[in-house]
Amino acid sequence: MPAFDYQLLLKHLLTQGVAWAPDQEIIYRDQVRYTYRAMYQRVLRLGGALQALGIKPGNRVGVIEWDSHRYLEMYFGIPGIGAVLHTINPRLAPEDLVYTVAHAEDEILIFHEDFAPLVERIRARVPTIRKYILLTDRPQETGIKWADAEYEELLAGAFPLAELPDLDENTLATQSYTTGTTGQPKGVYFTQRQLTLHTLSGGLALAGSGNSGGVGKHDVYMPLTPMFHVHAWGVPYLMTVLGVKQVYPGKYEPEMLMKLLVKEQVTFSHCVPTILQMIVTAPVAQKVDLSKWKVVIGGARLPKGLAMAATKLGITVWAGYGMSETCPILTLAHLKPFMESWEADKQLDVAISTGFPIPLVDLRVVDAAGKDVARDGKESGEIIVRAPWLTPGYYKDPDKSEELWADGWLHTGDVANMNESGYVQIVDRLKDVIKSGGEWIVSLELENLLSLHEGVLEAAVIGIHDEKWGERPQAIVVAREGHKDKLTADDLKAHLTKYVTEGVITNWSVPESYIFVDEIPKTSVGKIDKKVLRNRFT
Repeated sequence: MPAFDYQLLLKHLLTQGVAWAPDQEIIYRDQVRYTYRAMYQRVLRLGGALQALGIKPGNRVGVIEWDSHRYLEMYFGIPGIGAVLHTINPRLAPEDLVYTVAHAEDEILIFHEDFAPLVERIRARVPTIRKYILLTDRPQETGIKWADAEYEELLAGAFPLAELPDLDENTLATQSYTTGTTGQPKGVYFTQRQLTLHTLSGGLALAGSGNSGGVGKHDVYMPLTPMFHVHAWGVPYLMTVLGVKQVYPGKYEPEMLMKLLVKEQVTFSHCVPTILQMIVTAPVAQKVDLSKWKVVIGGARLPKGLAMAATKLGITVWAGYGMSETCPILTLAHLKPFMESWEADKQLDVAISTGFPIPLVDLRVVDAAGKDVARDGKESGEIIVRAPWLTPGYYKDPDKSEELWADGWLHTGDVANMNESGYVQIVDRLKDVIKSGGEWIVSLELENLLSLHEGVLEAAVIGIHDEKWGERPQAIVVAREGHKDKLTADDLKAHLTKYVTEGVITNWSVPESYIFVDEIPKTSVGKIDKKVLRNRFT
């Protein structure tokens, strides 16, 4: 008889976690505490409820929700019956939101009541949606009469599945849309096999090679990357298979985040630099013990100044890198064993780098001719990658898909170098490199160096038109409290000039222009929005 053709499915990650830690806790804010065993039964009820509503394999189910235990259930319950989980970014402009829902052809929309006004505005323009399911944290009537069902009532009345069905591992599981700075959002999508392999490889990297002992069964996990954003970097799948305690904060509110962080003794999170900045500058952060907290930073470069501020509070931070198109993890900035004897500052330089490719990622840095650049930490080129979990293309967009996968490699659009130890350092996006007098000036390096000035809270650098040189760098700076009326352009020029004398940057890179602002605009996923800055200051 032929051997059984075992399929790589998300349900196997779930059942492993439930079998390993059936009584482990999953927590939502200060409102819900339940076990893995109870979560699994709710997943089976969700699968039965969706099937009763007519959802079949391949149908799209859209979700607009804060980070919650319910979202975790949907991570497994929707793909678990062969349907496609469309994680919707609620921060998209209404026109982009309409476009993504219509483009994906969602048939059911599950939404939190906080987003009811937004959903009501777009309902007439998304005719593919047959049913609206409401999520609410309140026991009383919400007054949203046009919703077809409420999530908890739907689950309570559902006939649970005996188990999640067997599927082909190449069944589509999730879909989301990039938040690009130009054009309409582009759809990326991933199969059960891809998500399973991403989980296993990410887990191997975090557990086996991770800093501060890595991530393991004793950790307490709280995501600080929205669950709508590329599966919260895929980490909830990993934490579930490990059976660890999980804490979901709902809407990101500083007081609630700190309360959960301390009360539930959270030891592992991941977020963009903006969220870390918010926490380390909160007055309460100086009064609590954060020495057991490990945080992976992605989505944007981790400035050394911010990393130093976190380290002073006892937080262990290191960087990771990926894209919406890559599921997303490609690299993590783990220390190799021989680096663990280095002095702390040298170790921190590794930890804030873009990092080393995780298992099964084939990553190259190539010049314009497609030739690998020297591994000297200096010569730069574009990062191109292959891995078993990269999106096959952009949904319904063959031309952009062909461009993404030119010559059989996924082109990231990120400019980087690679050192002799194989660590990558992104220096800029291709579209953000400042081309000045025939030279390239990298904005990310300048932003990092500006962050090291004691008076700088945050900095961004963009290229502005120059008649003589084509472009010149311009710095936009947010000063720290206590420095807002004191910090000057001359101070910052003098600060950067120190790095010229040390050979870190050239004198040509130092901006002549500095603008001081109260806030730097961010994209919907917390990155510095350079498109807005260019429109505003050029």
